[in-house]
Amino acid sequence: MRRRDLILSTAAAAALSGCAGSSKFRRYDGPEVTFVVVQKAQRRMHLLHHDQALKSYDISLGFAPIGHKQIEGDGRTPEGVYRIDRRNPNSQFHLSLGISYPNVKDVALAKAMGQSAGGNIFIHGQKSAFRRDKGDWTWGCIAVSNDEMEEIYAMVQDNTLIALNA
Repeated sequence: MRRRDLILSTAAAAALSGCAGSSKFRRYDGPEVTFVVVQKAQRRMHLLHHDQALKSYDISLGFAPIGHKQIEGDGRTPEGVYRIDRRNPNSQFHLSLGISYPNVKDVALAKAMGQSAGGNIFIHGQKSAFRRDKGDWTWGCIAVSNDEMEEIYAMVQDNTLIALNA
């Protein structure tokens, strides 16, 4: 019985030590990301250092991707220039970076329609680590794979400008 226990405990320790090295928090020591550009029609996001593209990603958008987000729940992804304004290391979508939507103009537009502009627009990963959602499925956010989100989370700092283009 002792031999069996020794084998099982050794196997368990080996399995756990393999997990210890994998963290969703990566380090990045390359050029500063000075601007993020999202091209909604092409479903692409680019991380730039001034005018030089550092990385590009395929993205998913809100389930109603055409046009600028106007009201809460419309399923659209905003258009315009915003900032990365917060980080969520405990996101239900792996990791996430907040976008400063809505701005004053967005709030005024929604208010004129008798609605709320909404909020909580993020760049985020997938809900499930075991599958990648296909197509446009978010409520207005920008989604990438969890592996890509770990890279983006490390590279993009708070207060970075983000341009979301049609």
